[in-house]
Amino acid sequence: MGILNITPDSFSDGGNFVNPEKALQRALAMVAEGADILDVGGESTRPGAQSVGEQQELDRVIPVIQAIAAELPIPISVDTNKAGVMREAVTAGAGLINDVMALQGEGALEVAKTLGVPVCLMHMQGQPRTMQHAPQYQDVVKDVRAFLVDRIAACVEAGMPRENLLLDPGFGFGKTLAHNLRLLRELRQFEALELPLLVGISRKSMIGAVLDDAAVDQRLFGGLACAVMAVERGAAIIRTHDIKPTADVLRMTHAVMSAT
Repeated sequence: MGILNITPDSFSDGGNFVNPEKALQRALAMVAEGADILDVGGESTRPGAQSVGEQQELDRVIPVIQAIAAELPIPISVDTNKAGVMREAVTAGAGLINDVMALQGEGALEVAKTLGVPVCLMHMQGQPRTMQHAPQYQDVVKDVRAFLVDRIAACVEAGMPRENLLLDPGFGFGKTLAHNLRLLRELRQFEALELPLLVGISRKSMIGAVLDDAAVDQRLFGGLACAVMAVERGAAIIRTHDIKPTADVLRMTHAVMSAT
């Protein structure tokens, strides 16, 4: 899954692709590099990020989704927690909702059910502006898993097909370095939920922290190591900024894992 942020303030590529034409060119390049899904987002969810209004988010993402859908036969994901953006994005051509709030926002669950497209439910402790202010857990793996179990139940009770759900443990979303490392080490604990697992660690601060405060543009190799470990532990989708290197390491990983 290639990341396409249509935002001025995302931690890695903020401001690079706000122009729809530039965003389309980046989408074409990511597909050429090996992306199987494109994840389009119009609101930064980095720690400390400020929220944006629904109309502003729509103005950012809808022209880009329409342009990609007209040019590329590739699944498009919309990274949003707003019901109105979900509705308009699917109308414009998105086929997957990627929600950091796990459909807890106002009207989100009902709209997602009506739209009938797959939804990725992510775990986040707190809100983006404050989520990294001393996050605490009794047991991070058990707590994240229990949250996802509850959200799965809520979706199924609302009438969504269980097979339309994906799960994301939310690396970096209300978690310390220790929490993130343990989640990755024990990722197989989520296999019992029997739903596809999406992992997004690309360029995140947990990599920088391990690699002596490495800057965002110096986190590629750490991110690739995390991607390989995630797939070995059952991840079905890797969300990344770095398409070609990630596609290469995952092809190699799958070749070894499927060897007879």
